[in-house]
Amino acid sequence: MAKILIVDDDPDIVEASTLFLERAGHTLSSAYNRRDGMKAVEVFGPDLLILDVMMEQPDDGFAMAQELRRQGWKRPILMLTSVASASGLAFGRDDEMVPVDDFQAKPVEPAELVRKVAALLER
Repeated sequence: MAKILIVDDDPDIVEASTLFLERAGHTLSSAYNRRDGMKAVEVFGPDLLILDVMMEQPDDGFAMAQELRRQGWKRPILMLTSVASASGLAFGRDDEMVPVDDFQAKPVEPAELVRKVAALLER
């Protein structure tokens, strides 16, 4: 199965997502901010990245996705976020500003998270 990295500053989200994705057979690693997440991408070498938007800075997830894409990282990124409900703003995928493969609003049902991860890994 796949190696998945979760970068999110909410330890409850990280713990729950790790539990459900490990049950699905994946190997998980996690980081709680953009800096540690970038290091973990290099060290862990994930097949898929699950990324929060708002961490230490309100746009850390967007900035991390942009940085990874500029560096040539082509593996799937699932943006797991509550920014739309918190801000009231709607946004979507954009190759330059939001270069991710899919979005999932928080909270997410475990089965839906496992399904989205599987779909992204099949691409």
